[in-house]
Amino acid sequence: MSRFVVGLIGSGIGGSLTPLMHEAEARRLGLDYEYRLIDLDALDAGADDLHAILQRAEADGLAAVNVTHPVKQAVIPLLTDLTADASQIGAVNLVRFEGGRRVGDNTDWLGFRLGMERQLAGAATTAVAQFGAGGAGAAVAYALLGLGAERLALVEPDRSRAELLAARLGSAFPRARVELVEPSETRAVLAKVDGAVNATPLGMHGHPGMSFDPRQLRADAWVADAVYFPLETELIGAARAAGLPVADGGWMAVGQAVASLKKITGAEPSLDRVREDFIRFQRAGLTAAARDAARVGGGGH
Repeated sequence: MSRFVVGLIGSGIGGSLTPLMHEAEARRLGLDYEYRLIDLDALDAGADDLHAILQRAEADGLAAVNVTHPVKQAVIPLLTDLTADASQIGAVNLVRFEGGRRVGDNTDWLGFRLGMERQLAGAATTAVAQFGAGGAGAAVAYALLGLGAERLALVEPDRSRAELLAARLGSAFPRARVELVEPSETRAVLAKVDGAVNATPLGMHGHPGMSFDPRQLRADAWVADAVYFPLETELIGAARAAGLPVADGGWMAVGQAVASLKKITGAEPSLDRVREDFIRFQRAGLTAAARDAARVGGGGH
């Protein structure tokens, strides 16, 4: 039986459910599979240490690493290859180690698209406002334009980052219009769009608040959030209270995990099974950090 060892590189990732989803589904698929946390905060490391971290992962025989905030873009110069999706998005959340090569890929956009299709099927997406243009935001925007958005209003305080994303998206989707919007102009923009998406860290545990007020949207608009920890963010709660249909970040998390697991192993994970796991882990308050603590206490697995 082939053994797969995979890692997750990012900051403050002890609350991630991705390792738990991977391992639970891999067991059902009959795979020998271990998913490790590589927490930059715990290592007192940052983007400058990525090269050494990737070298160590390769030396330890890892098949792949998922990559999350804040290094989805910083990792790109350290890779030998990019898939077409990752190149157009300009962000990577999966690196596969293949015969001395580091192949960067992106499954976040697949996860977000899936979330829209599962939760907001049939919703209008002609004009959408998006808040955030970082690694997750790049994948969300790519998915939205792939779903047929003709006009994307991008709200991002970092002007240079927003301009770079707009240029990249314009090349991938020449018929769409990506507009950069100043934060002071968001109220007017929200009044005109079909829906709005939060692709910033706001709403995550440790990052309270909302990137926009859903009450400023039209009564027939929708709201989506890329944040999934917690699943019911302040934004999702406020949107529900305003009577707006919502797409939480759970399906995005599930979809990217399923797509990554398939790309790493070649197996066929079940989307619905992994979604059930995700909900169960959420309700039980399970985290990857708690799993690792149990492993240490119980002598590993």
